[in-house]
Amino acid sequence: MRSPALRHVLTHLITPLLMCLGMGLAYMGAFVHPEPNHLPVAVVGAGPKAKVFAQTIKDTAGDKLDVRTVPTRTEAVDLLKARTVTGAYVPSTRTPELLVASAASDMGATAVEKVFTPVAAEEGLPLKVTDVAEPVADDPTGQGLFFLLIAVSIGSYASVAALGAAGGTLPMRIRALLALGVSAVVGSIGALLAGPVFHLAHHDLAGIWGMAWLYSAGILLIGVGLHTFLKRWTTLTMMVLFVMLNFTSSGGLFRPELQNGFFGTLHAFWNGAGFVEGARSLLYFGSDGLSRNVWTLVVWLLAGLAVTAIAAAYERAKAAQAPAPVSAPAASVAVPESPAELAEEAEEETQETVGV
Repeated sequence: MRSPALRHVLTHLITPLLMCLGMGLAYMGAFVHPEPNHLPVAVVGAGPKAKVFAQTIKDTAGDKLDVRTVPTRTEAVDLLKARTVTGAYVPSTRTPELLVASAASDMGATAVEKVFTPVAAEEGLPLKVTDVAEPVADDPTGQGLFFLLIAVSIGSYASVAALGAAGGTLPMRIRALLALGVSAVVGSIGALLAGPVFHLAHHDLAGIWGMAWLYSAGILLIGVGLHTFLKRWTTLTMMVLFVMLNFTSSGGLFRPELQNGFFGTLHAFWNGAGFVEGARSLLYFGSDGLSRNVWTLVVWLLAGLAVTAIAAAYERAKAAQAPAPVSAPAASVAVPESPAELAEEAEEETQETVGV
């Protein structure tokens, strides 16, 4: 290619085009066609009749549903609040009842209602829907936590671009401390949005801040460490890890039972799912399952510390191998960087901030 300027432009276009492809594959693959995939439901009742009824539903639905029986309505409510099942059907000769917990997943509650409404209709009976765990009135769909995740994520991975482009000359320990400090600020912004601004969290705001800090610190430390090795490709990598794979597997819009197996598997250990499910546990389900989600965030934070430690060791080894600089007279004037060096730095910084 004869034109350096054209080659320069085409090189810059690689990143946004890869982002376009990746975002399309991730978001459309995760959200465009939601359908039950081993959606766990329960039928309330004891004895052969309840078991035959449950098996009939399972045979009709196939792999879309996992059906179990529970002896009492109270036990069904407990399973819903533990988010072990998405819905529980209580047969009745007068008014059959469907129990849901929409705070766990509004889409999941809607899905099980679509499953059991025709079941009641076949018997000519109206279906009563009872929500045993509703989200707050300020967040009627329960999806506000997903958008809070997006806000905290953007503050985190965008800060990686700033620390990488502007702080690359600082020692790794300083960059790591800055990352921890920035994550505390990002967590505070998240708590402010969740509490006083949009009233998603009516209690345990300190817990929301703590999880937001853990989540943000993990992302920042991973990003700061990776920048040592990936340079201008760090932002693209961060978007793959913490946008394309993260938002889609978080369970904020669709829980894994409404997605394909790939995103459902990521939901079990990805950090976005740890934040969203942890916030749900804290706000709506009496902290049930909270410790597991917090440990998920802690593991990601430890991974970030490990990556920064490896990067610090690499930078020290590289500095030790570098030739000693030629001494200059004390009165000499510092020589400015060449245009080529300035252009290279500008190119790296531009690549870092693409997609922020």
